[in-house]
Amino acid sequence: MCDKMKKVNSWLSAVFGDQPVPQFEVNTRTVDVLFQLAQTSETRCSHTELLIKDLNQKTSEYQADCAHYQDVLLQAVGLSCATLSSASTDYLSTLVDSAITLAVRDISIGNFFPAVNNLSDELLEAEKSNRRLERELKALRKNLGATLVLCGNLQEDINKTTKAQAVEGAKVEERLLNMDFVTTKAKELSHRREKAEAQLLSRNMDKSLTHQAIVQLSQEVTALKQEIAPLKKKLEPYMDLCPNPSLAQVKILEAKRELALLDSKPEMDMEFQ
Repeated sequence: MCDKMKKVNSWLSAVFGDQPVPQFEVNTRTVDVLFQLAQTSETRCSHTELLIKDLNQKTSEYQADCAHYQDVLLQAVGLSCATLSSASTDYLSTLVDSAITLAVRDISIGNFFPAVNNLSDELLEAEKSNRRLERELKALRKNLGATLVLCGNLQEDINKTTKAQAVEGAKVEERLLNMDFVTTKAKELSHRREKAEAQLLSRNMDKSLTHQAIVQLSQEVTALKQEIAPLKKKLEPYMDLCPNPSLAQVKILEAKRELALLDSKPEMDMEFQ
């Protein structure tokens, strides 16, 4: 713990330099995290230093090669950068730019052609990839158009469904209100009926005077009238006959009494009820 804390303090001092180190809570977790950060930072710094040293070494090598080539040109051919014309300088710059673009160290013709061929192959592959991507893009655009149309149709269906649900919801709410009203009214009528039946029972009302009893009695009267109708038809032929006036008169009187008895029977039954 002490060794880690010392290393963390040293690293924080190096990072912030002349600025004061911010205060932080010292515990096992924070010390471990800062220790890991310090190790990672030192590792990256060492890698960076190695990379800088390598670049400096390569720069020194390139500068030495450049001085060597300049000496060779000056001693062998008598050429120097100061004696070259502007066109030669432009050609030389173009040659250097081409070598950098083609990533070749030797600027001989034998090295330029393979590099150009490689770039040509890469260009062909890029064009093929571009054509393939264009075909895929067209297909995606076509699918996107169909998808947008489908989304529009789905949104329209959703809107219609939402409106229909709103209308149905209003109808259902109205039906519920009506059902509540009918239920309340039915309970009220049932209570009133029970109350009325209780009042009738308390007053010793005759059941024969109820609506149901009267309807039943009316049905019985109708049935009796239907039974009397055939008897009336049987008496009709005898109404005009008089072979024996006295006997016929007696028969007629008996038939009239029987008919009157039958006619008065329903009324008597109603009175008894």
